Amino acid sequence: MTENRPGDHEKYVKADQPYERDTRYIETRITRDGADGYPVEAGRYRLVVSYACPWANRSIIVRRLLGLEDAISMGVCGPTHDWRSWTFDLDPGGVDPVLGIPRLQDAYFRRIPGYEKGITVPAVVDVPSGAVVTNDFPQITLDFETEWVDFHRDGAPRLYPEDLRREIDEVNAVVYRDVNNGVYRCGFAGSQEAYDDAYDQLFSRLDWLTERLRTQRYLVGDTITEADVRLFTTLARFDPVYHGHFKCNREKLSEMPVLWAYARDLYQTPGFGDCTNFDHIKRHYYQVHRDINPSGIVPKGPDLSNWAEPHGREALGGRPFGDGTPPAPLG
Repeated sequence: MTENRPGDHEKYVKADQPYERDTRYIETRITRDGADGYPVEAGRYRLVVSYACPWANRSIIVRRLLGLEDAISMGVCGPTHDWRSWTFDLDPGGVDPVLGIPRLQDAYFRRIPGYEKGITVPAVVDVPSGAVVTNDFPQITLDFETEWVDFHRDGAPRLYPEDLRREIDEVNAVVYRDVNNGVYRCGFAGSQEAYDDAYDQLFSRLDWLTERLRTQRYLVGDTITEADVRLFTTLARFDPVYHGHFKCNREKLSEMPVLWAYARDLYQTPGFGDCTNFDHIKRHYYQVHRDINPSGIVPKGPDLSNWAEPHGREALGGRPFGDGTPPAPLG
C-alpha cells in the first residue's frame, strides 16, 4: 500500500511508467479437504466486498448465481475509502455486524500484523478468528464453483464445467490482460507511450471479443460461465467510468453493437443486474482516484436506463443456466 499521510489520497499514477498491478495476494484456499487449514464449512466465513470494485463484484455475482448466501455471509464496504482501508460505513455505527470491525484492514492485521500489501476486496474472512483467509480474487470464485458444491442451490449453473475449463482459462487469461486490467493500464498510465500501448491492446481485444460473440451468445459454450462473469463486470463500468475517467474513448460500449447487446443480455439475467450498483461504481472511481480526478466531482451522466432495452441475443440460442434455473428474485 502507498505510504501516505493520514488524509492523503492513494497515488495510482507513477510518472513515466506503465501501470503494474500488485498481484501478491494471500493465496490460502478454502477447500473441501482443508489442505491449507481452512475447510469448507457453512457459516464459518464472511465474504467482504464492495459493489464498486469489479473484482469483488465477480464474487458477489457468483455467490448469488450458485445460491451460497446461506453458507457464506457477506459484508459490504462503502464505495469510497481512504489510504488506510475499505470501511464498513454502510453499517450502523460504521462497524461490520458480524466481524465487529470498522475497517477491513483490521482483519488483514489479525492474519498478518502490519500487513504491508494492498488491503483489497474481495476478501474472505474466517469469522471465529477474525482473520483474512484469502484475497486471491481469481481463485475465490473458482473455489466457490468447485469446492463449495455441497452448498450450491438446487438448479445452480455449472460456471466452471470440467470439459470447458481449458477454454475458459484461455479466454480469461487474455481478457484479464487486455480488458479487465487493460482499462486500468490506460487510466493509470504514467506516459503517453504506455497509454497508447494499453489503449491499442484494449480495443484490439474488444474487437476480438466482438467477432467471437457475433455468432454465439456466451463466451465459452452455450451457457453462462466464469468467463462471462469476469468480462461483464468490466463492461458494466465501461460507459459510466472507463470511457471518460480512464480515457478508454475510441467509442462507448453503447456504440459497440455486439458487446452492448451481450452486456445487456447478462445484465438482464438474474444474478447480474441485481448485483450491479452504478451509484457505488461512479462514486468510487471519481472520488477515490484524486490523482486523475482532483476535484472528486462525480458526473451526473450517462443515462443508464438503456441497460433495460431489449437485446435480441435470444436469437443466437443458448440457455443461460443450462439445465439449471435462475436464482430466486432478491427480497
